[in-house]
Amino acid sequence: MNREALRQQRLVAALWRDDALPEGGLRLPARATAAQALAAYRGNAGATAERALGAAFPTVAALVGHEPFAALARHFWHLHPPQRGDLGEWGDELPGFIARNGQLADVPYLPDCAALDWAVHRAARAADPPPAAPASPVNLLHALAHTDPDHLRLPLAAGATLVSSEHPIATLWLAHDGRLPFDTARAALQAHQAEHAFVWRDAQYRVHVQALADADAAFMAALLRPLVLSAALDEAGPGFAFDRWLARALGAQWLGDLHTPPPQR
Repeated sequence: MNREALRQQRLVAALWRDDALPEGGLRLPARATAAQALAAYRGNAGATAERALGAAFPTVAALVGHEPFAALARHFWHLHPPQRGDLGEWGDELPGFIARNGQLADVPYLPDCAALDWAVHRAARAADPPPAAPASPVNLLHALAHTDPDHLRLPLAAGATLVSSEHPIATLWLAHDGRLPFDTARAALQAHQAEHAFVWRDAQYRVHVQALADADAAFMAALLRPLVLSAALDEAGPGFAFDRWLARALGAQWLGDLHTPPPQR
């Protein structure tokens, strides 16, 4: 390991311990002691953690409150420091971290809210799929009419994810995003309403969240696996109305590009 890499490794370790840094382990600004410089580095790391997690988990931050979220972010950074230079890729372990935190046990919906926040964050950053036949109504209806459902897959839009919860996480997210009244969210919590939250990004790069009924969620989960249309319909069960789903999918831009794999022998 070269000298600079070793210096950086020692610095990261010292940020989360009270140990004194080895000599030469920290580049000191003029007139600063090692303790002062280390305190500044720790403060900057904590502030960076707050900003990065606050951007990726806005619903969690709003539900917890500013000061508790700041403490949560700093503790999370301490136990799960970033492994990449891009802090937008950091945070996937936060839902599990919250679930294991006994101090947050009185907010049982918080881990699933974190999972939904992360799904939204990932959808915003998702790569565009490679171009294929656009999922326009004409192309889609043509594919449905002329392709055996055993050989047709209906891919969902970029960033599509399904987060299922025993709590009304979609309603909570929509309320904190300003798309639903908070009274609606409070009523859903009081009713112990379970929800399947579907996340997707439309052609205008806007990320959306919508609660789905059980049958629709089962169908979406099958498409995400991704199963062919016939198998997805079997997964959805007899209560699923494909014609109603198709109209909603086209209007909301749920679908991505079409692929029709060759028949399997």
